[in-house]
Amino acid sequence: MSRTIVSTPDAPAAIGTYSQAVKAGNTVYMSGQIGLDPATMAMADGIDAQIARVFDNLKAVAATAGASLDHAVKINVYLTDLGNFSKVNEAMTRYFHEPFPARAAVGVAALPRGALVEVDAVLVID
Repeated sequence: MSRTIVSTPDAPAAIGTYSQAVKAGNTVYMSGQIGLDPATMAMADGIDAQIARVFDNLKAVAATAGASLDHAVKINVYLTDLGNFSKVNEAMTRYFHEPFPARAAVGVAALPRGALVEVDAVLVID
């Protein structure tokens, strides 16, 4: 099985030793995205803006892989404050359609660059 690295300037460049996503067969493994603006690499201000930026970043990587967020079969949400979980749920209604992907939500002590939220995803392209 071949592996293809997925990279787009429409999402933040990797800030470590990883790729934005790796496509293996018909599966796309997307690295976690935080609320960085890809043009400025500045963090979006506040939880609502960070959540939107995270999903916009994931959407851009998915599109570059030839998919959409509707191809997501599993997402993982990491929050520094689980009290913001309802905000993630509300935002997901704008980015995902039924049937929704499987999901885990995890409270964490800290995220890179002081982010308040991070989300990664696995997509399967039909």
